[in-house]
Amino acid sequence: MKIAIDARWIFPELSGIGVYTRELIRQLIRVDADNEYVLLFNNAEVRERTLREIELSESPRICATLLPYGVFSPAGQLLLPRRLKSLGVDVYHSTNYMIPLRLLPCPGRGAVKYVATVHDVIPLLFPGHAPKSRKSRVFPLYRRLMLEIGRRADAIIADSLASRDDVVKHLRIPASCAGKVQAVYCGVSKRFNPAPRSDASSGATPRKLLYVGRSDPYKNLDALVRIFAGVRSAAASPVTLTVAGSRDPRYPEASKLAAELAVDQSVCWTGYLSDDALAGLYRDSDVLVHPSRYEGFGLQIAEAMASGLPVVCSNAGSIPEVAGDAAIQHDPDDVDGFVESVLRVLREPELAQKMRDKGIRQAAGFTWERTARETLAIYGRTHG
Repeated sequence: MKIAIDARWIFPELSGIGVYTRELIRQLIRVDADNEYVLLFNNAEVRERTLREIELSESPRICATLLPYGVFSPAGQLLLPRRLKSLGVDVYHSTNYMIPLRLLPCPGRGAVKYVATVHDVIPLLFPGHAPKSRKSRVFPLYRRLMLEIGRRADAIIADSLASRDDVVKHLRIPASCAGKVQAVYCGVSKRFNPAPRSDASSGATPRKLLYVGRSDPYKNLDALVRIFAGVRSAAASPVTLTVAGSRDPRYPEASKLAAELAVDQSVCWTGYLSDDALAGLYRDSDVLVHPSRYEGFGLQIAEAMASGLPVVCSNAGSIPEVAGDAAIQHDPDDVDGFVESVLRVLREPELAQKMRDKGIRQAAGFTWERTARETLAIYGRTHG
């Protein structure tokens, strides 16, 4: 087979989808010695950075090509199908939802087989998930596109069983075709690993809460700030909160709430972080707090556990699948429950150590190699 992977989802600032795309490519070229790969980029700097990061040596089986249009460009809808056919591609994998619909004139009959990873269907589940996002501004078009993907794709990959069920339901895939939607868990990079740590802390040493992720309303950062304020007022020693990720000026509500509750001076907004900086932050924190209303997978939860960081999180979406019994889980709106559990982790060293040990074991089940092998099997079945 010749397999094209759309690496245009790797942006200059890596998101979860960019990490997924990069790590999938990294492992596929290691576990697959038989097939050819075409990696599609539209940014030369991102291409060179990615090839360095995945340590790709020269190989006649792998070609990293540049396209003059991005994933959302109308030109891609018109030109990409022809380009794939000219390259002799058998299977095209978009690592997120956007596809060139001309590639799929009729379900299952295209010259190029189409595999899509649909990480979640949050806009269909929560219409107010991110009211100022592109998806919300063009919601009717997004909904139509997603329904067409559900109808036309030869195979769809979801990040979890919960996400798979939501994809089948909300993309209106009939029971007779539901088998084409498969759950393949994401993995955790080996850079996320525990460091030796001590539970001893003086009263002057701040305890560190951590949140990793975006600021969209469904992420529930207002609850995060209220949880932090509750923990800070009840804790015997100083407590800080670090919010890791780029700030989104479209959603300033959490920052304003922190100021209203007079905790803003104890909140650090890091902005974008490199992989290594994020790994260090996991190791240097005391608790990951993640009250999100939905996750298609919840990569930060798996990364935190792999790093030996106790996790207190919501019980929504796929999170229970990822966290297992290694984390303490609450309803996303149970601020008091979150506060109580975070305080227990900070106050009870034995509980914190037990959660670290269980988290490391739980996270060990999520590997990018397994993701790649299961994805490769889907390519093979799709190509037939």
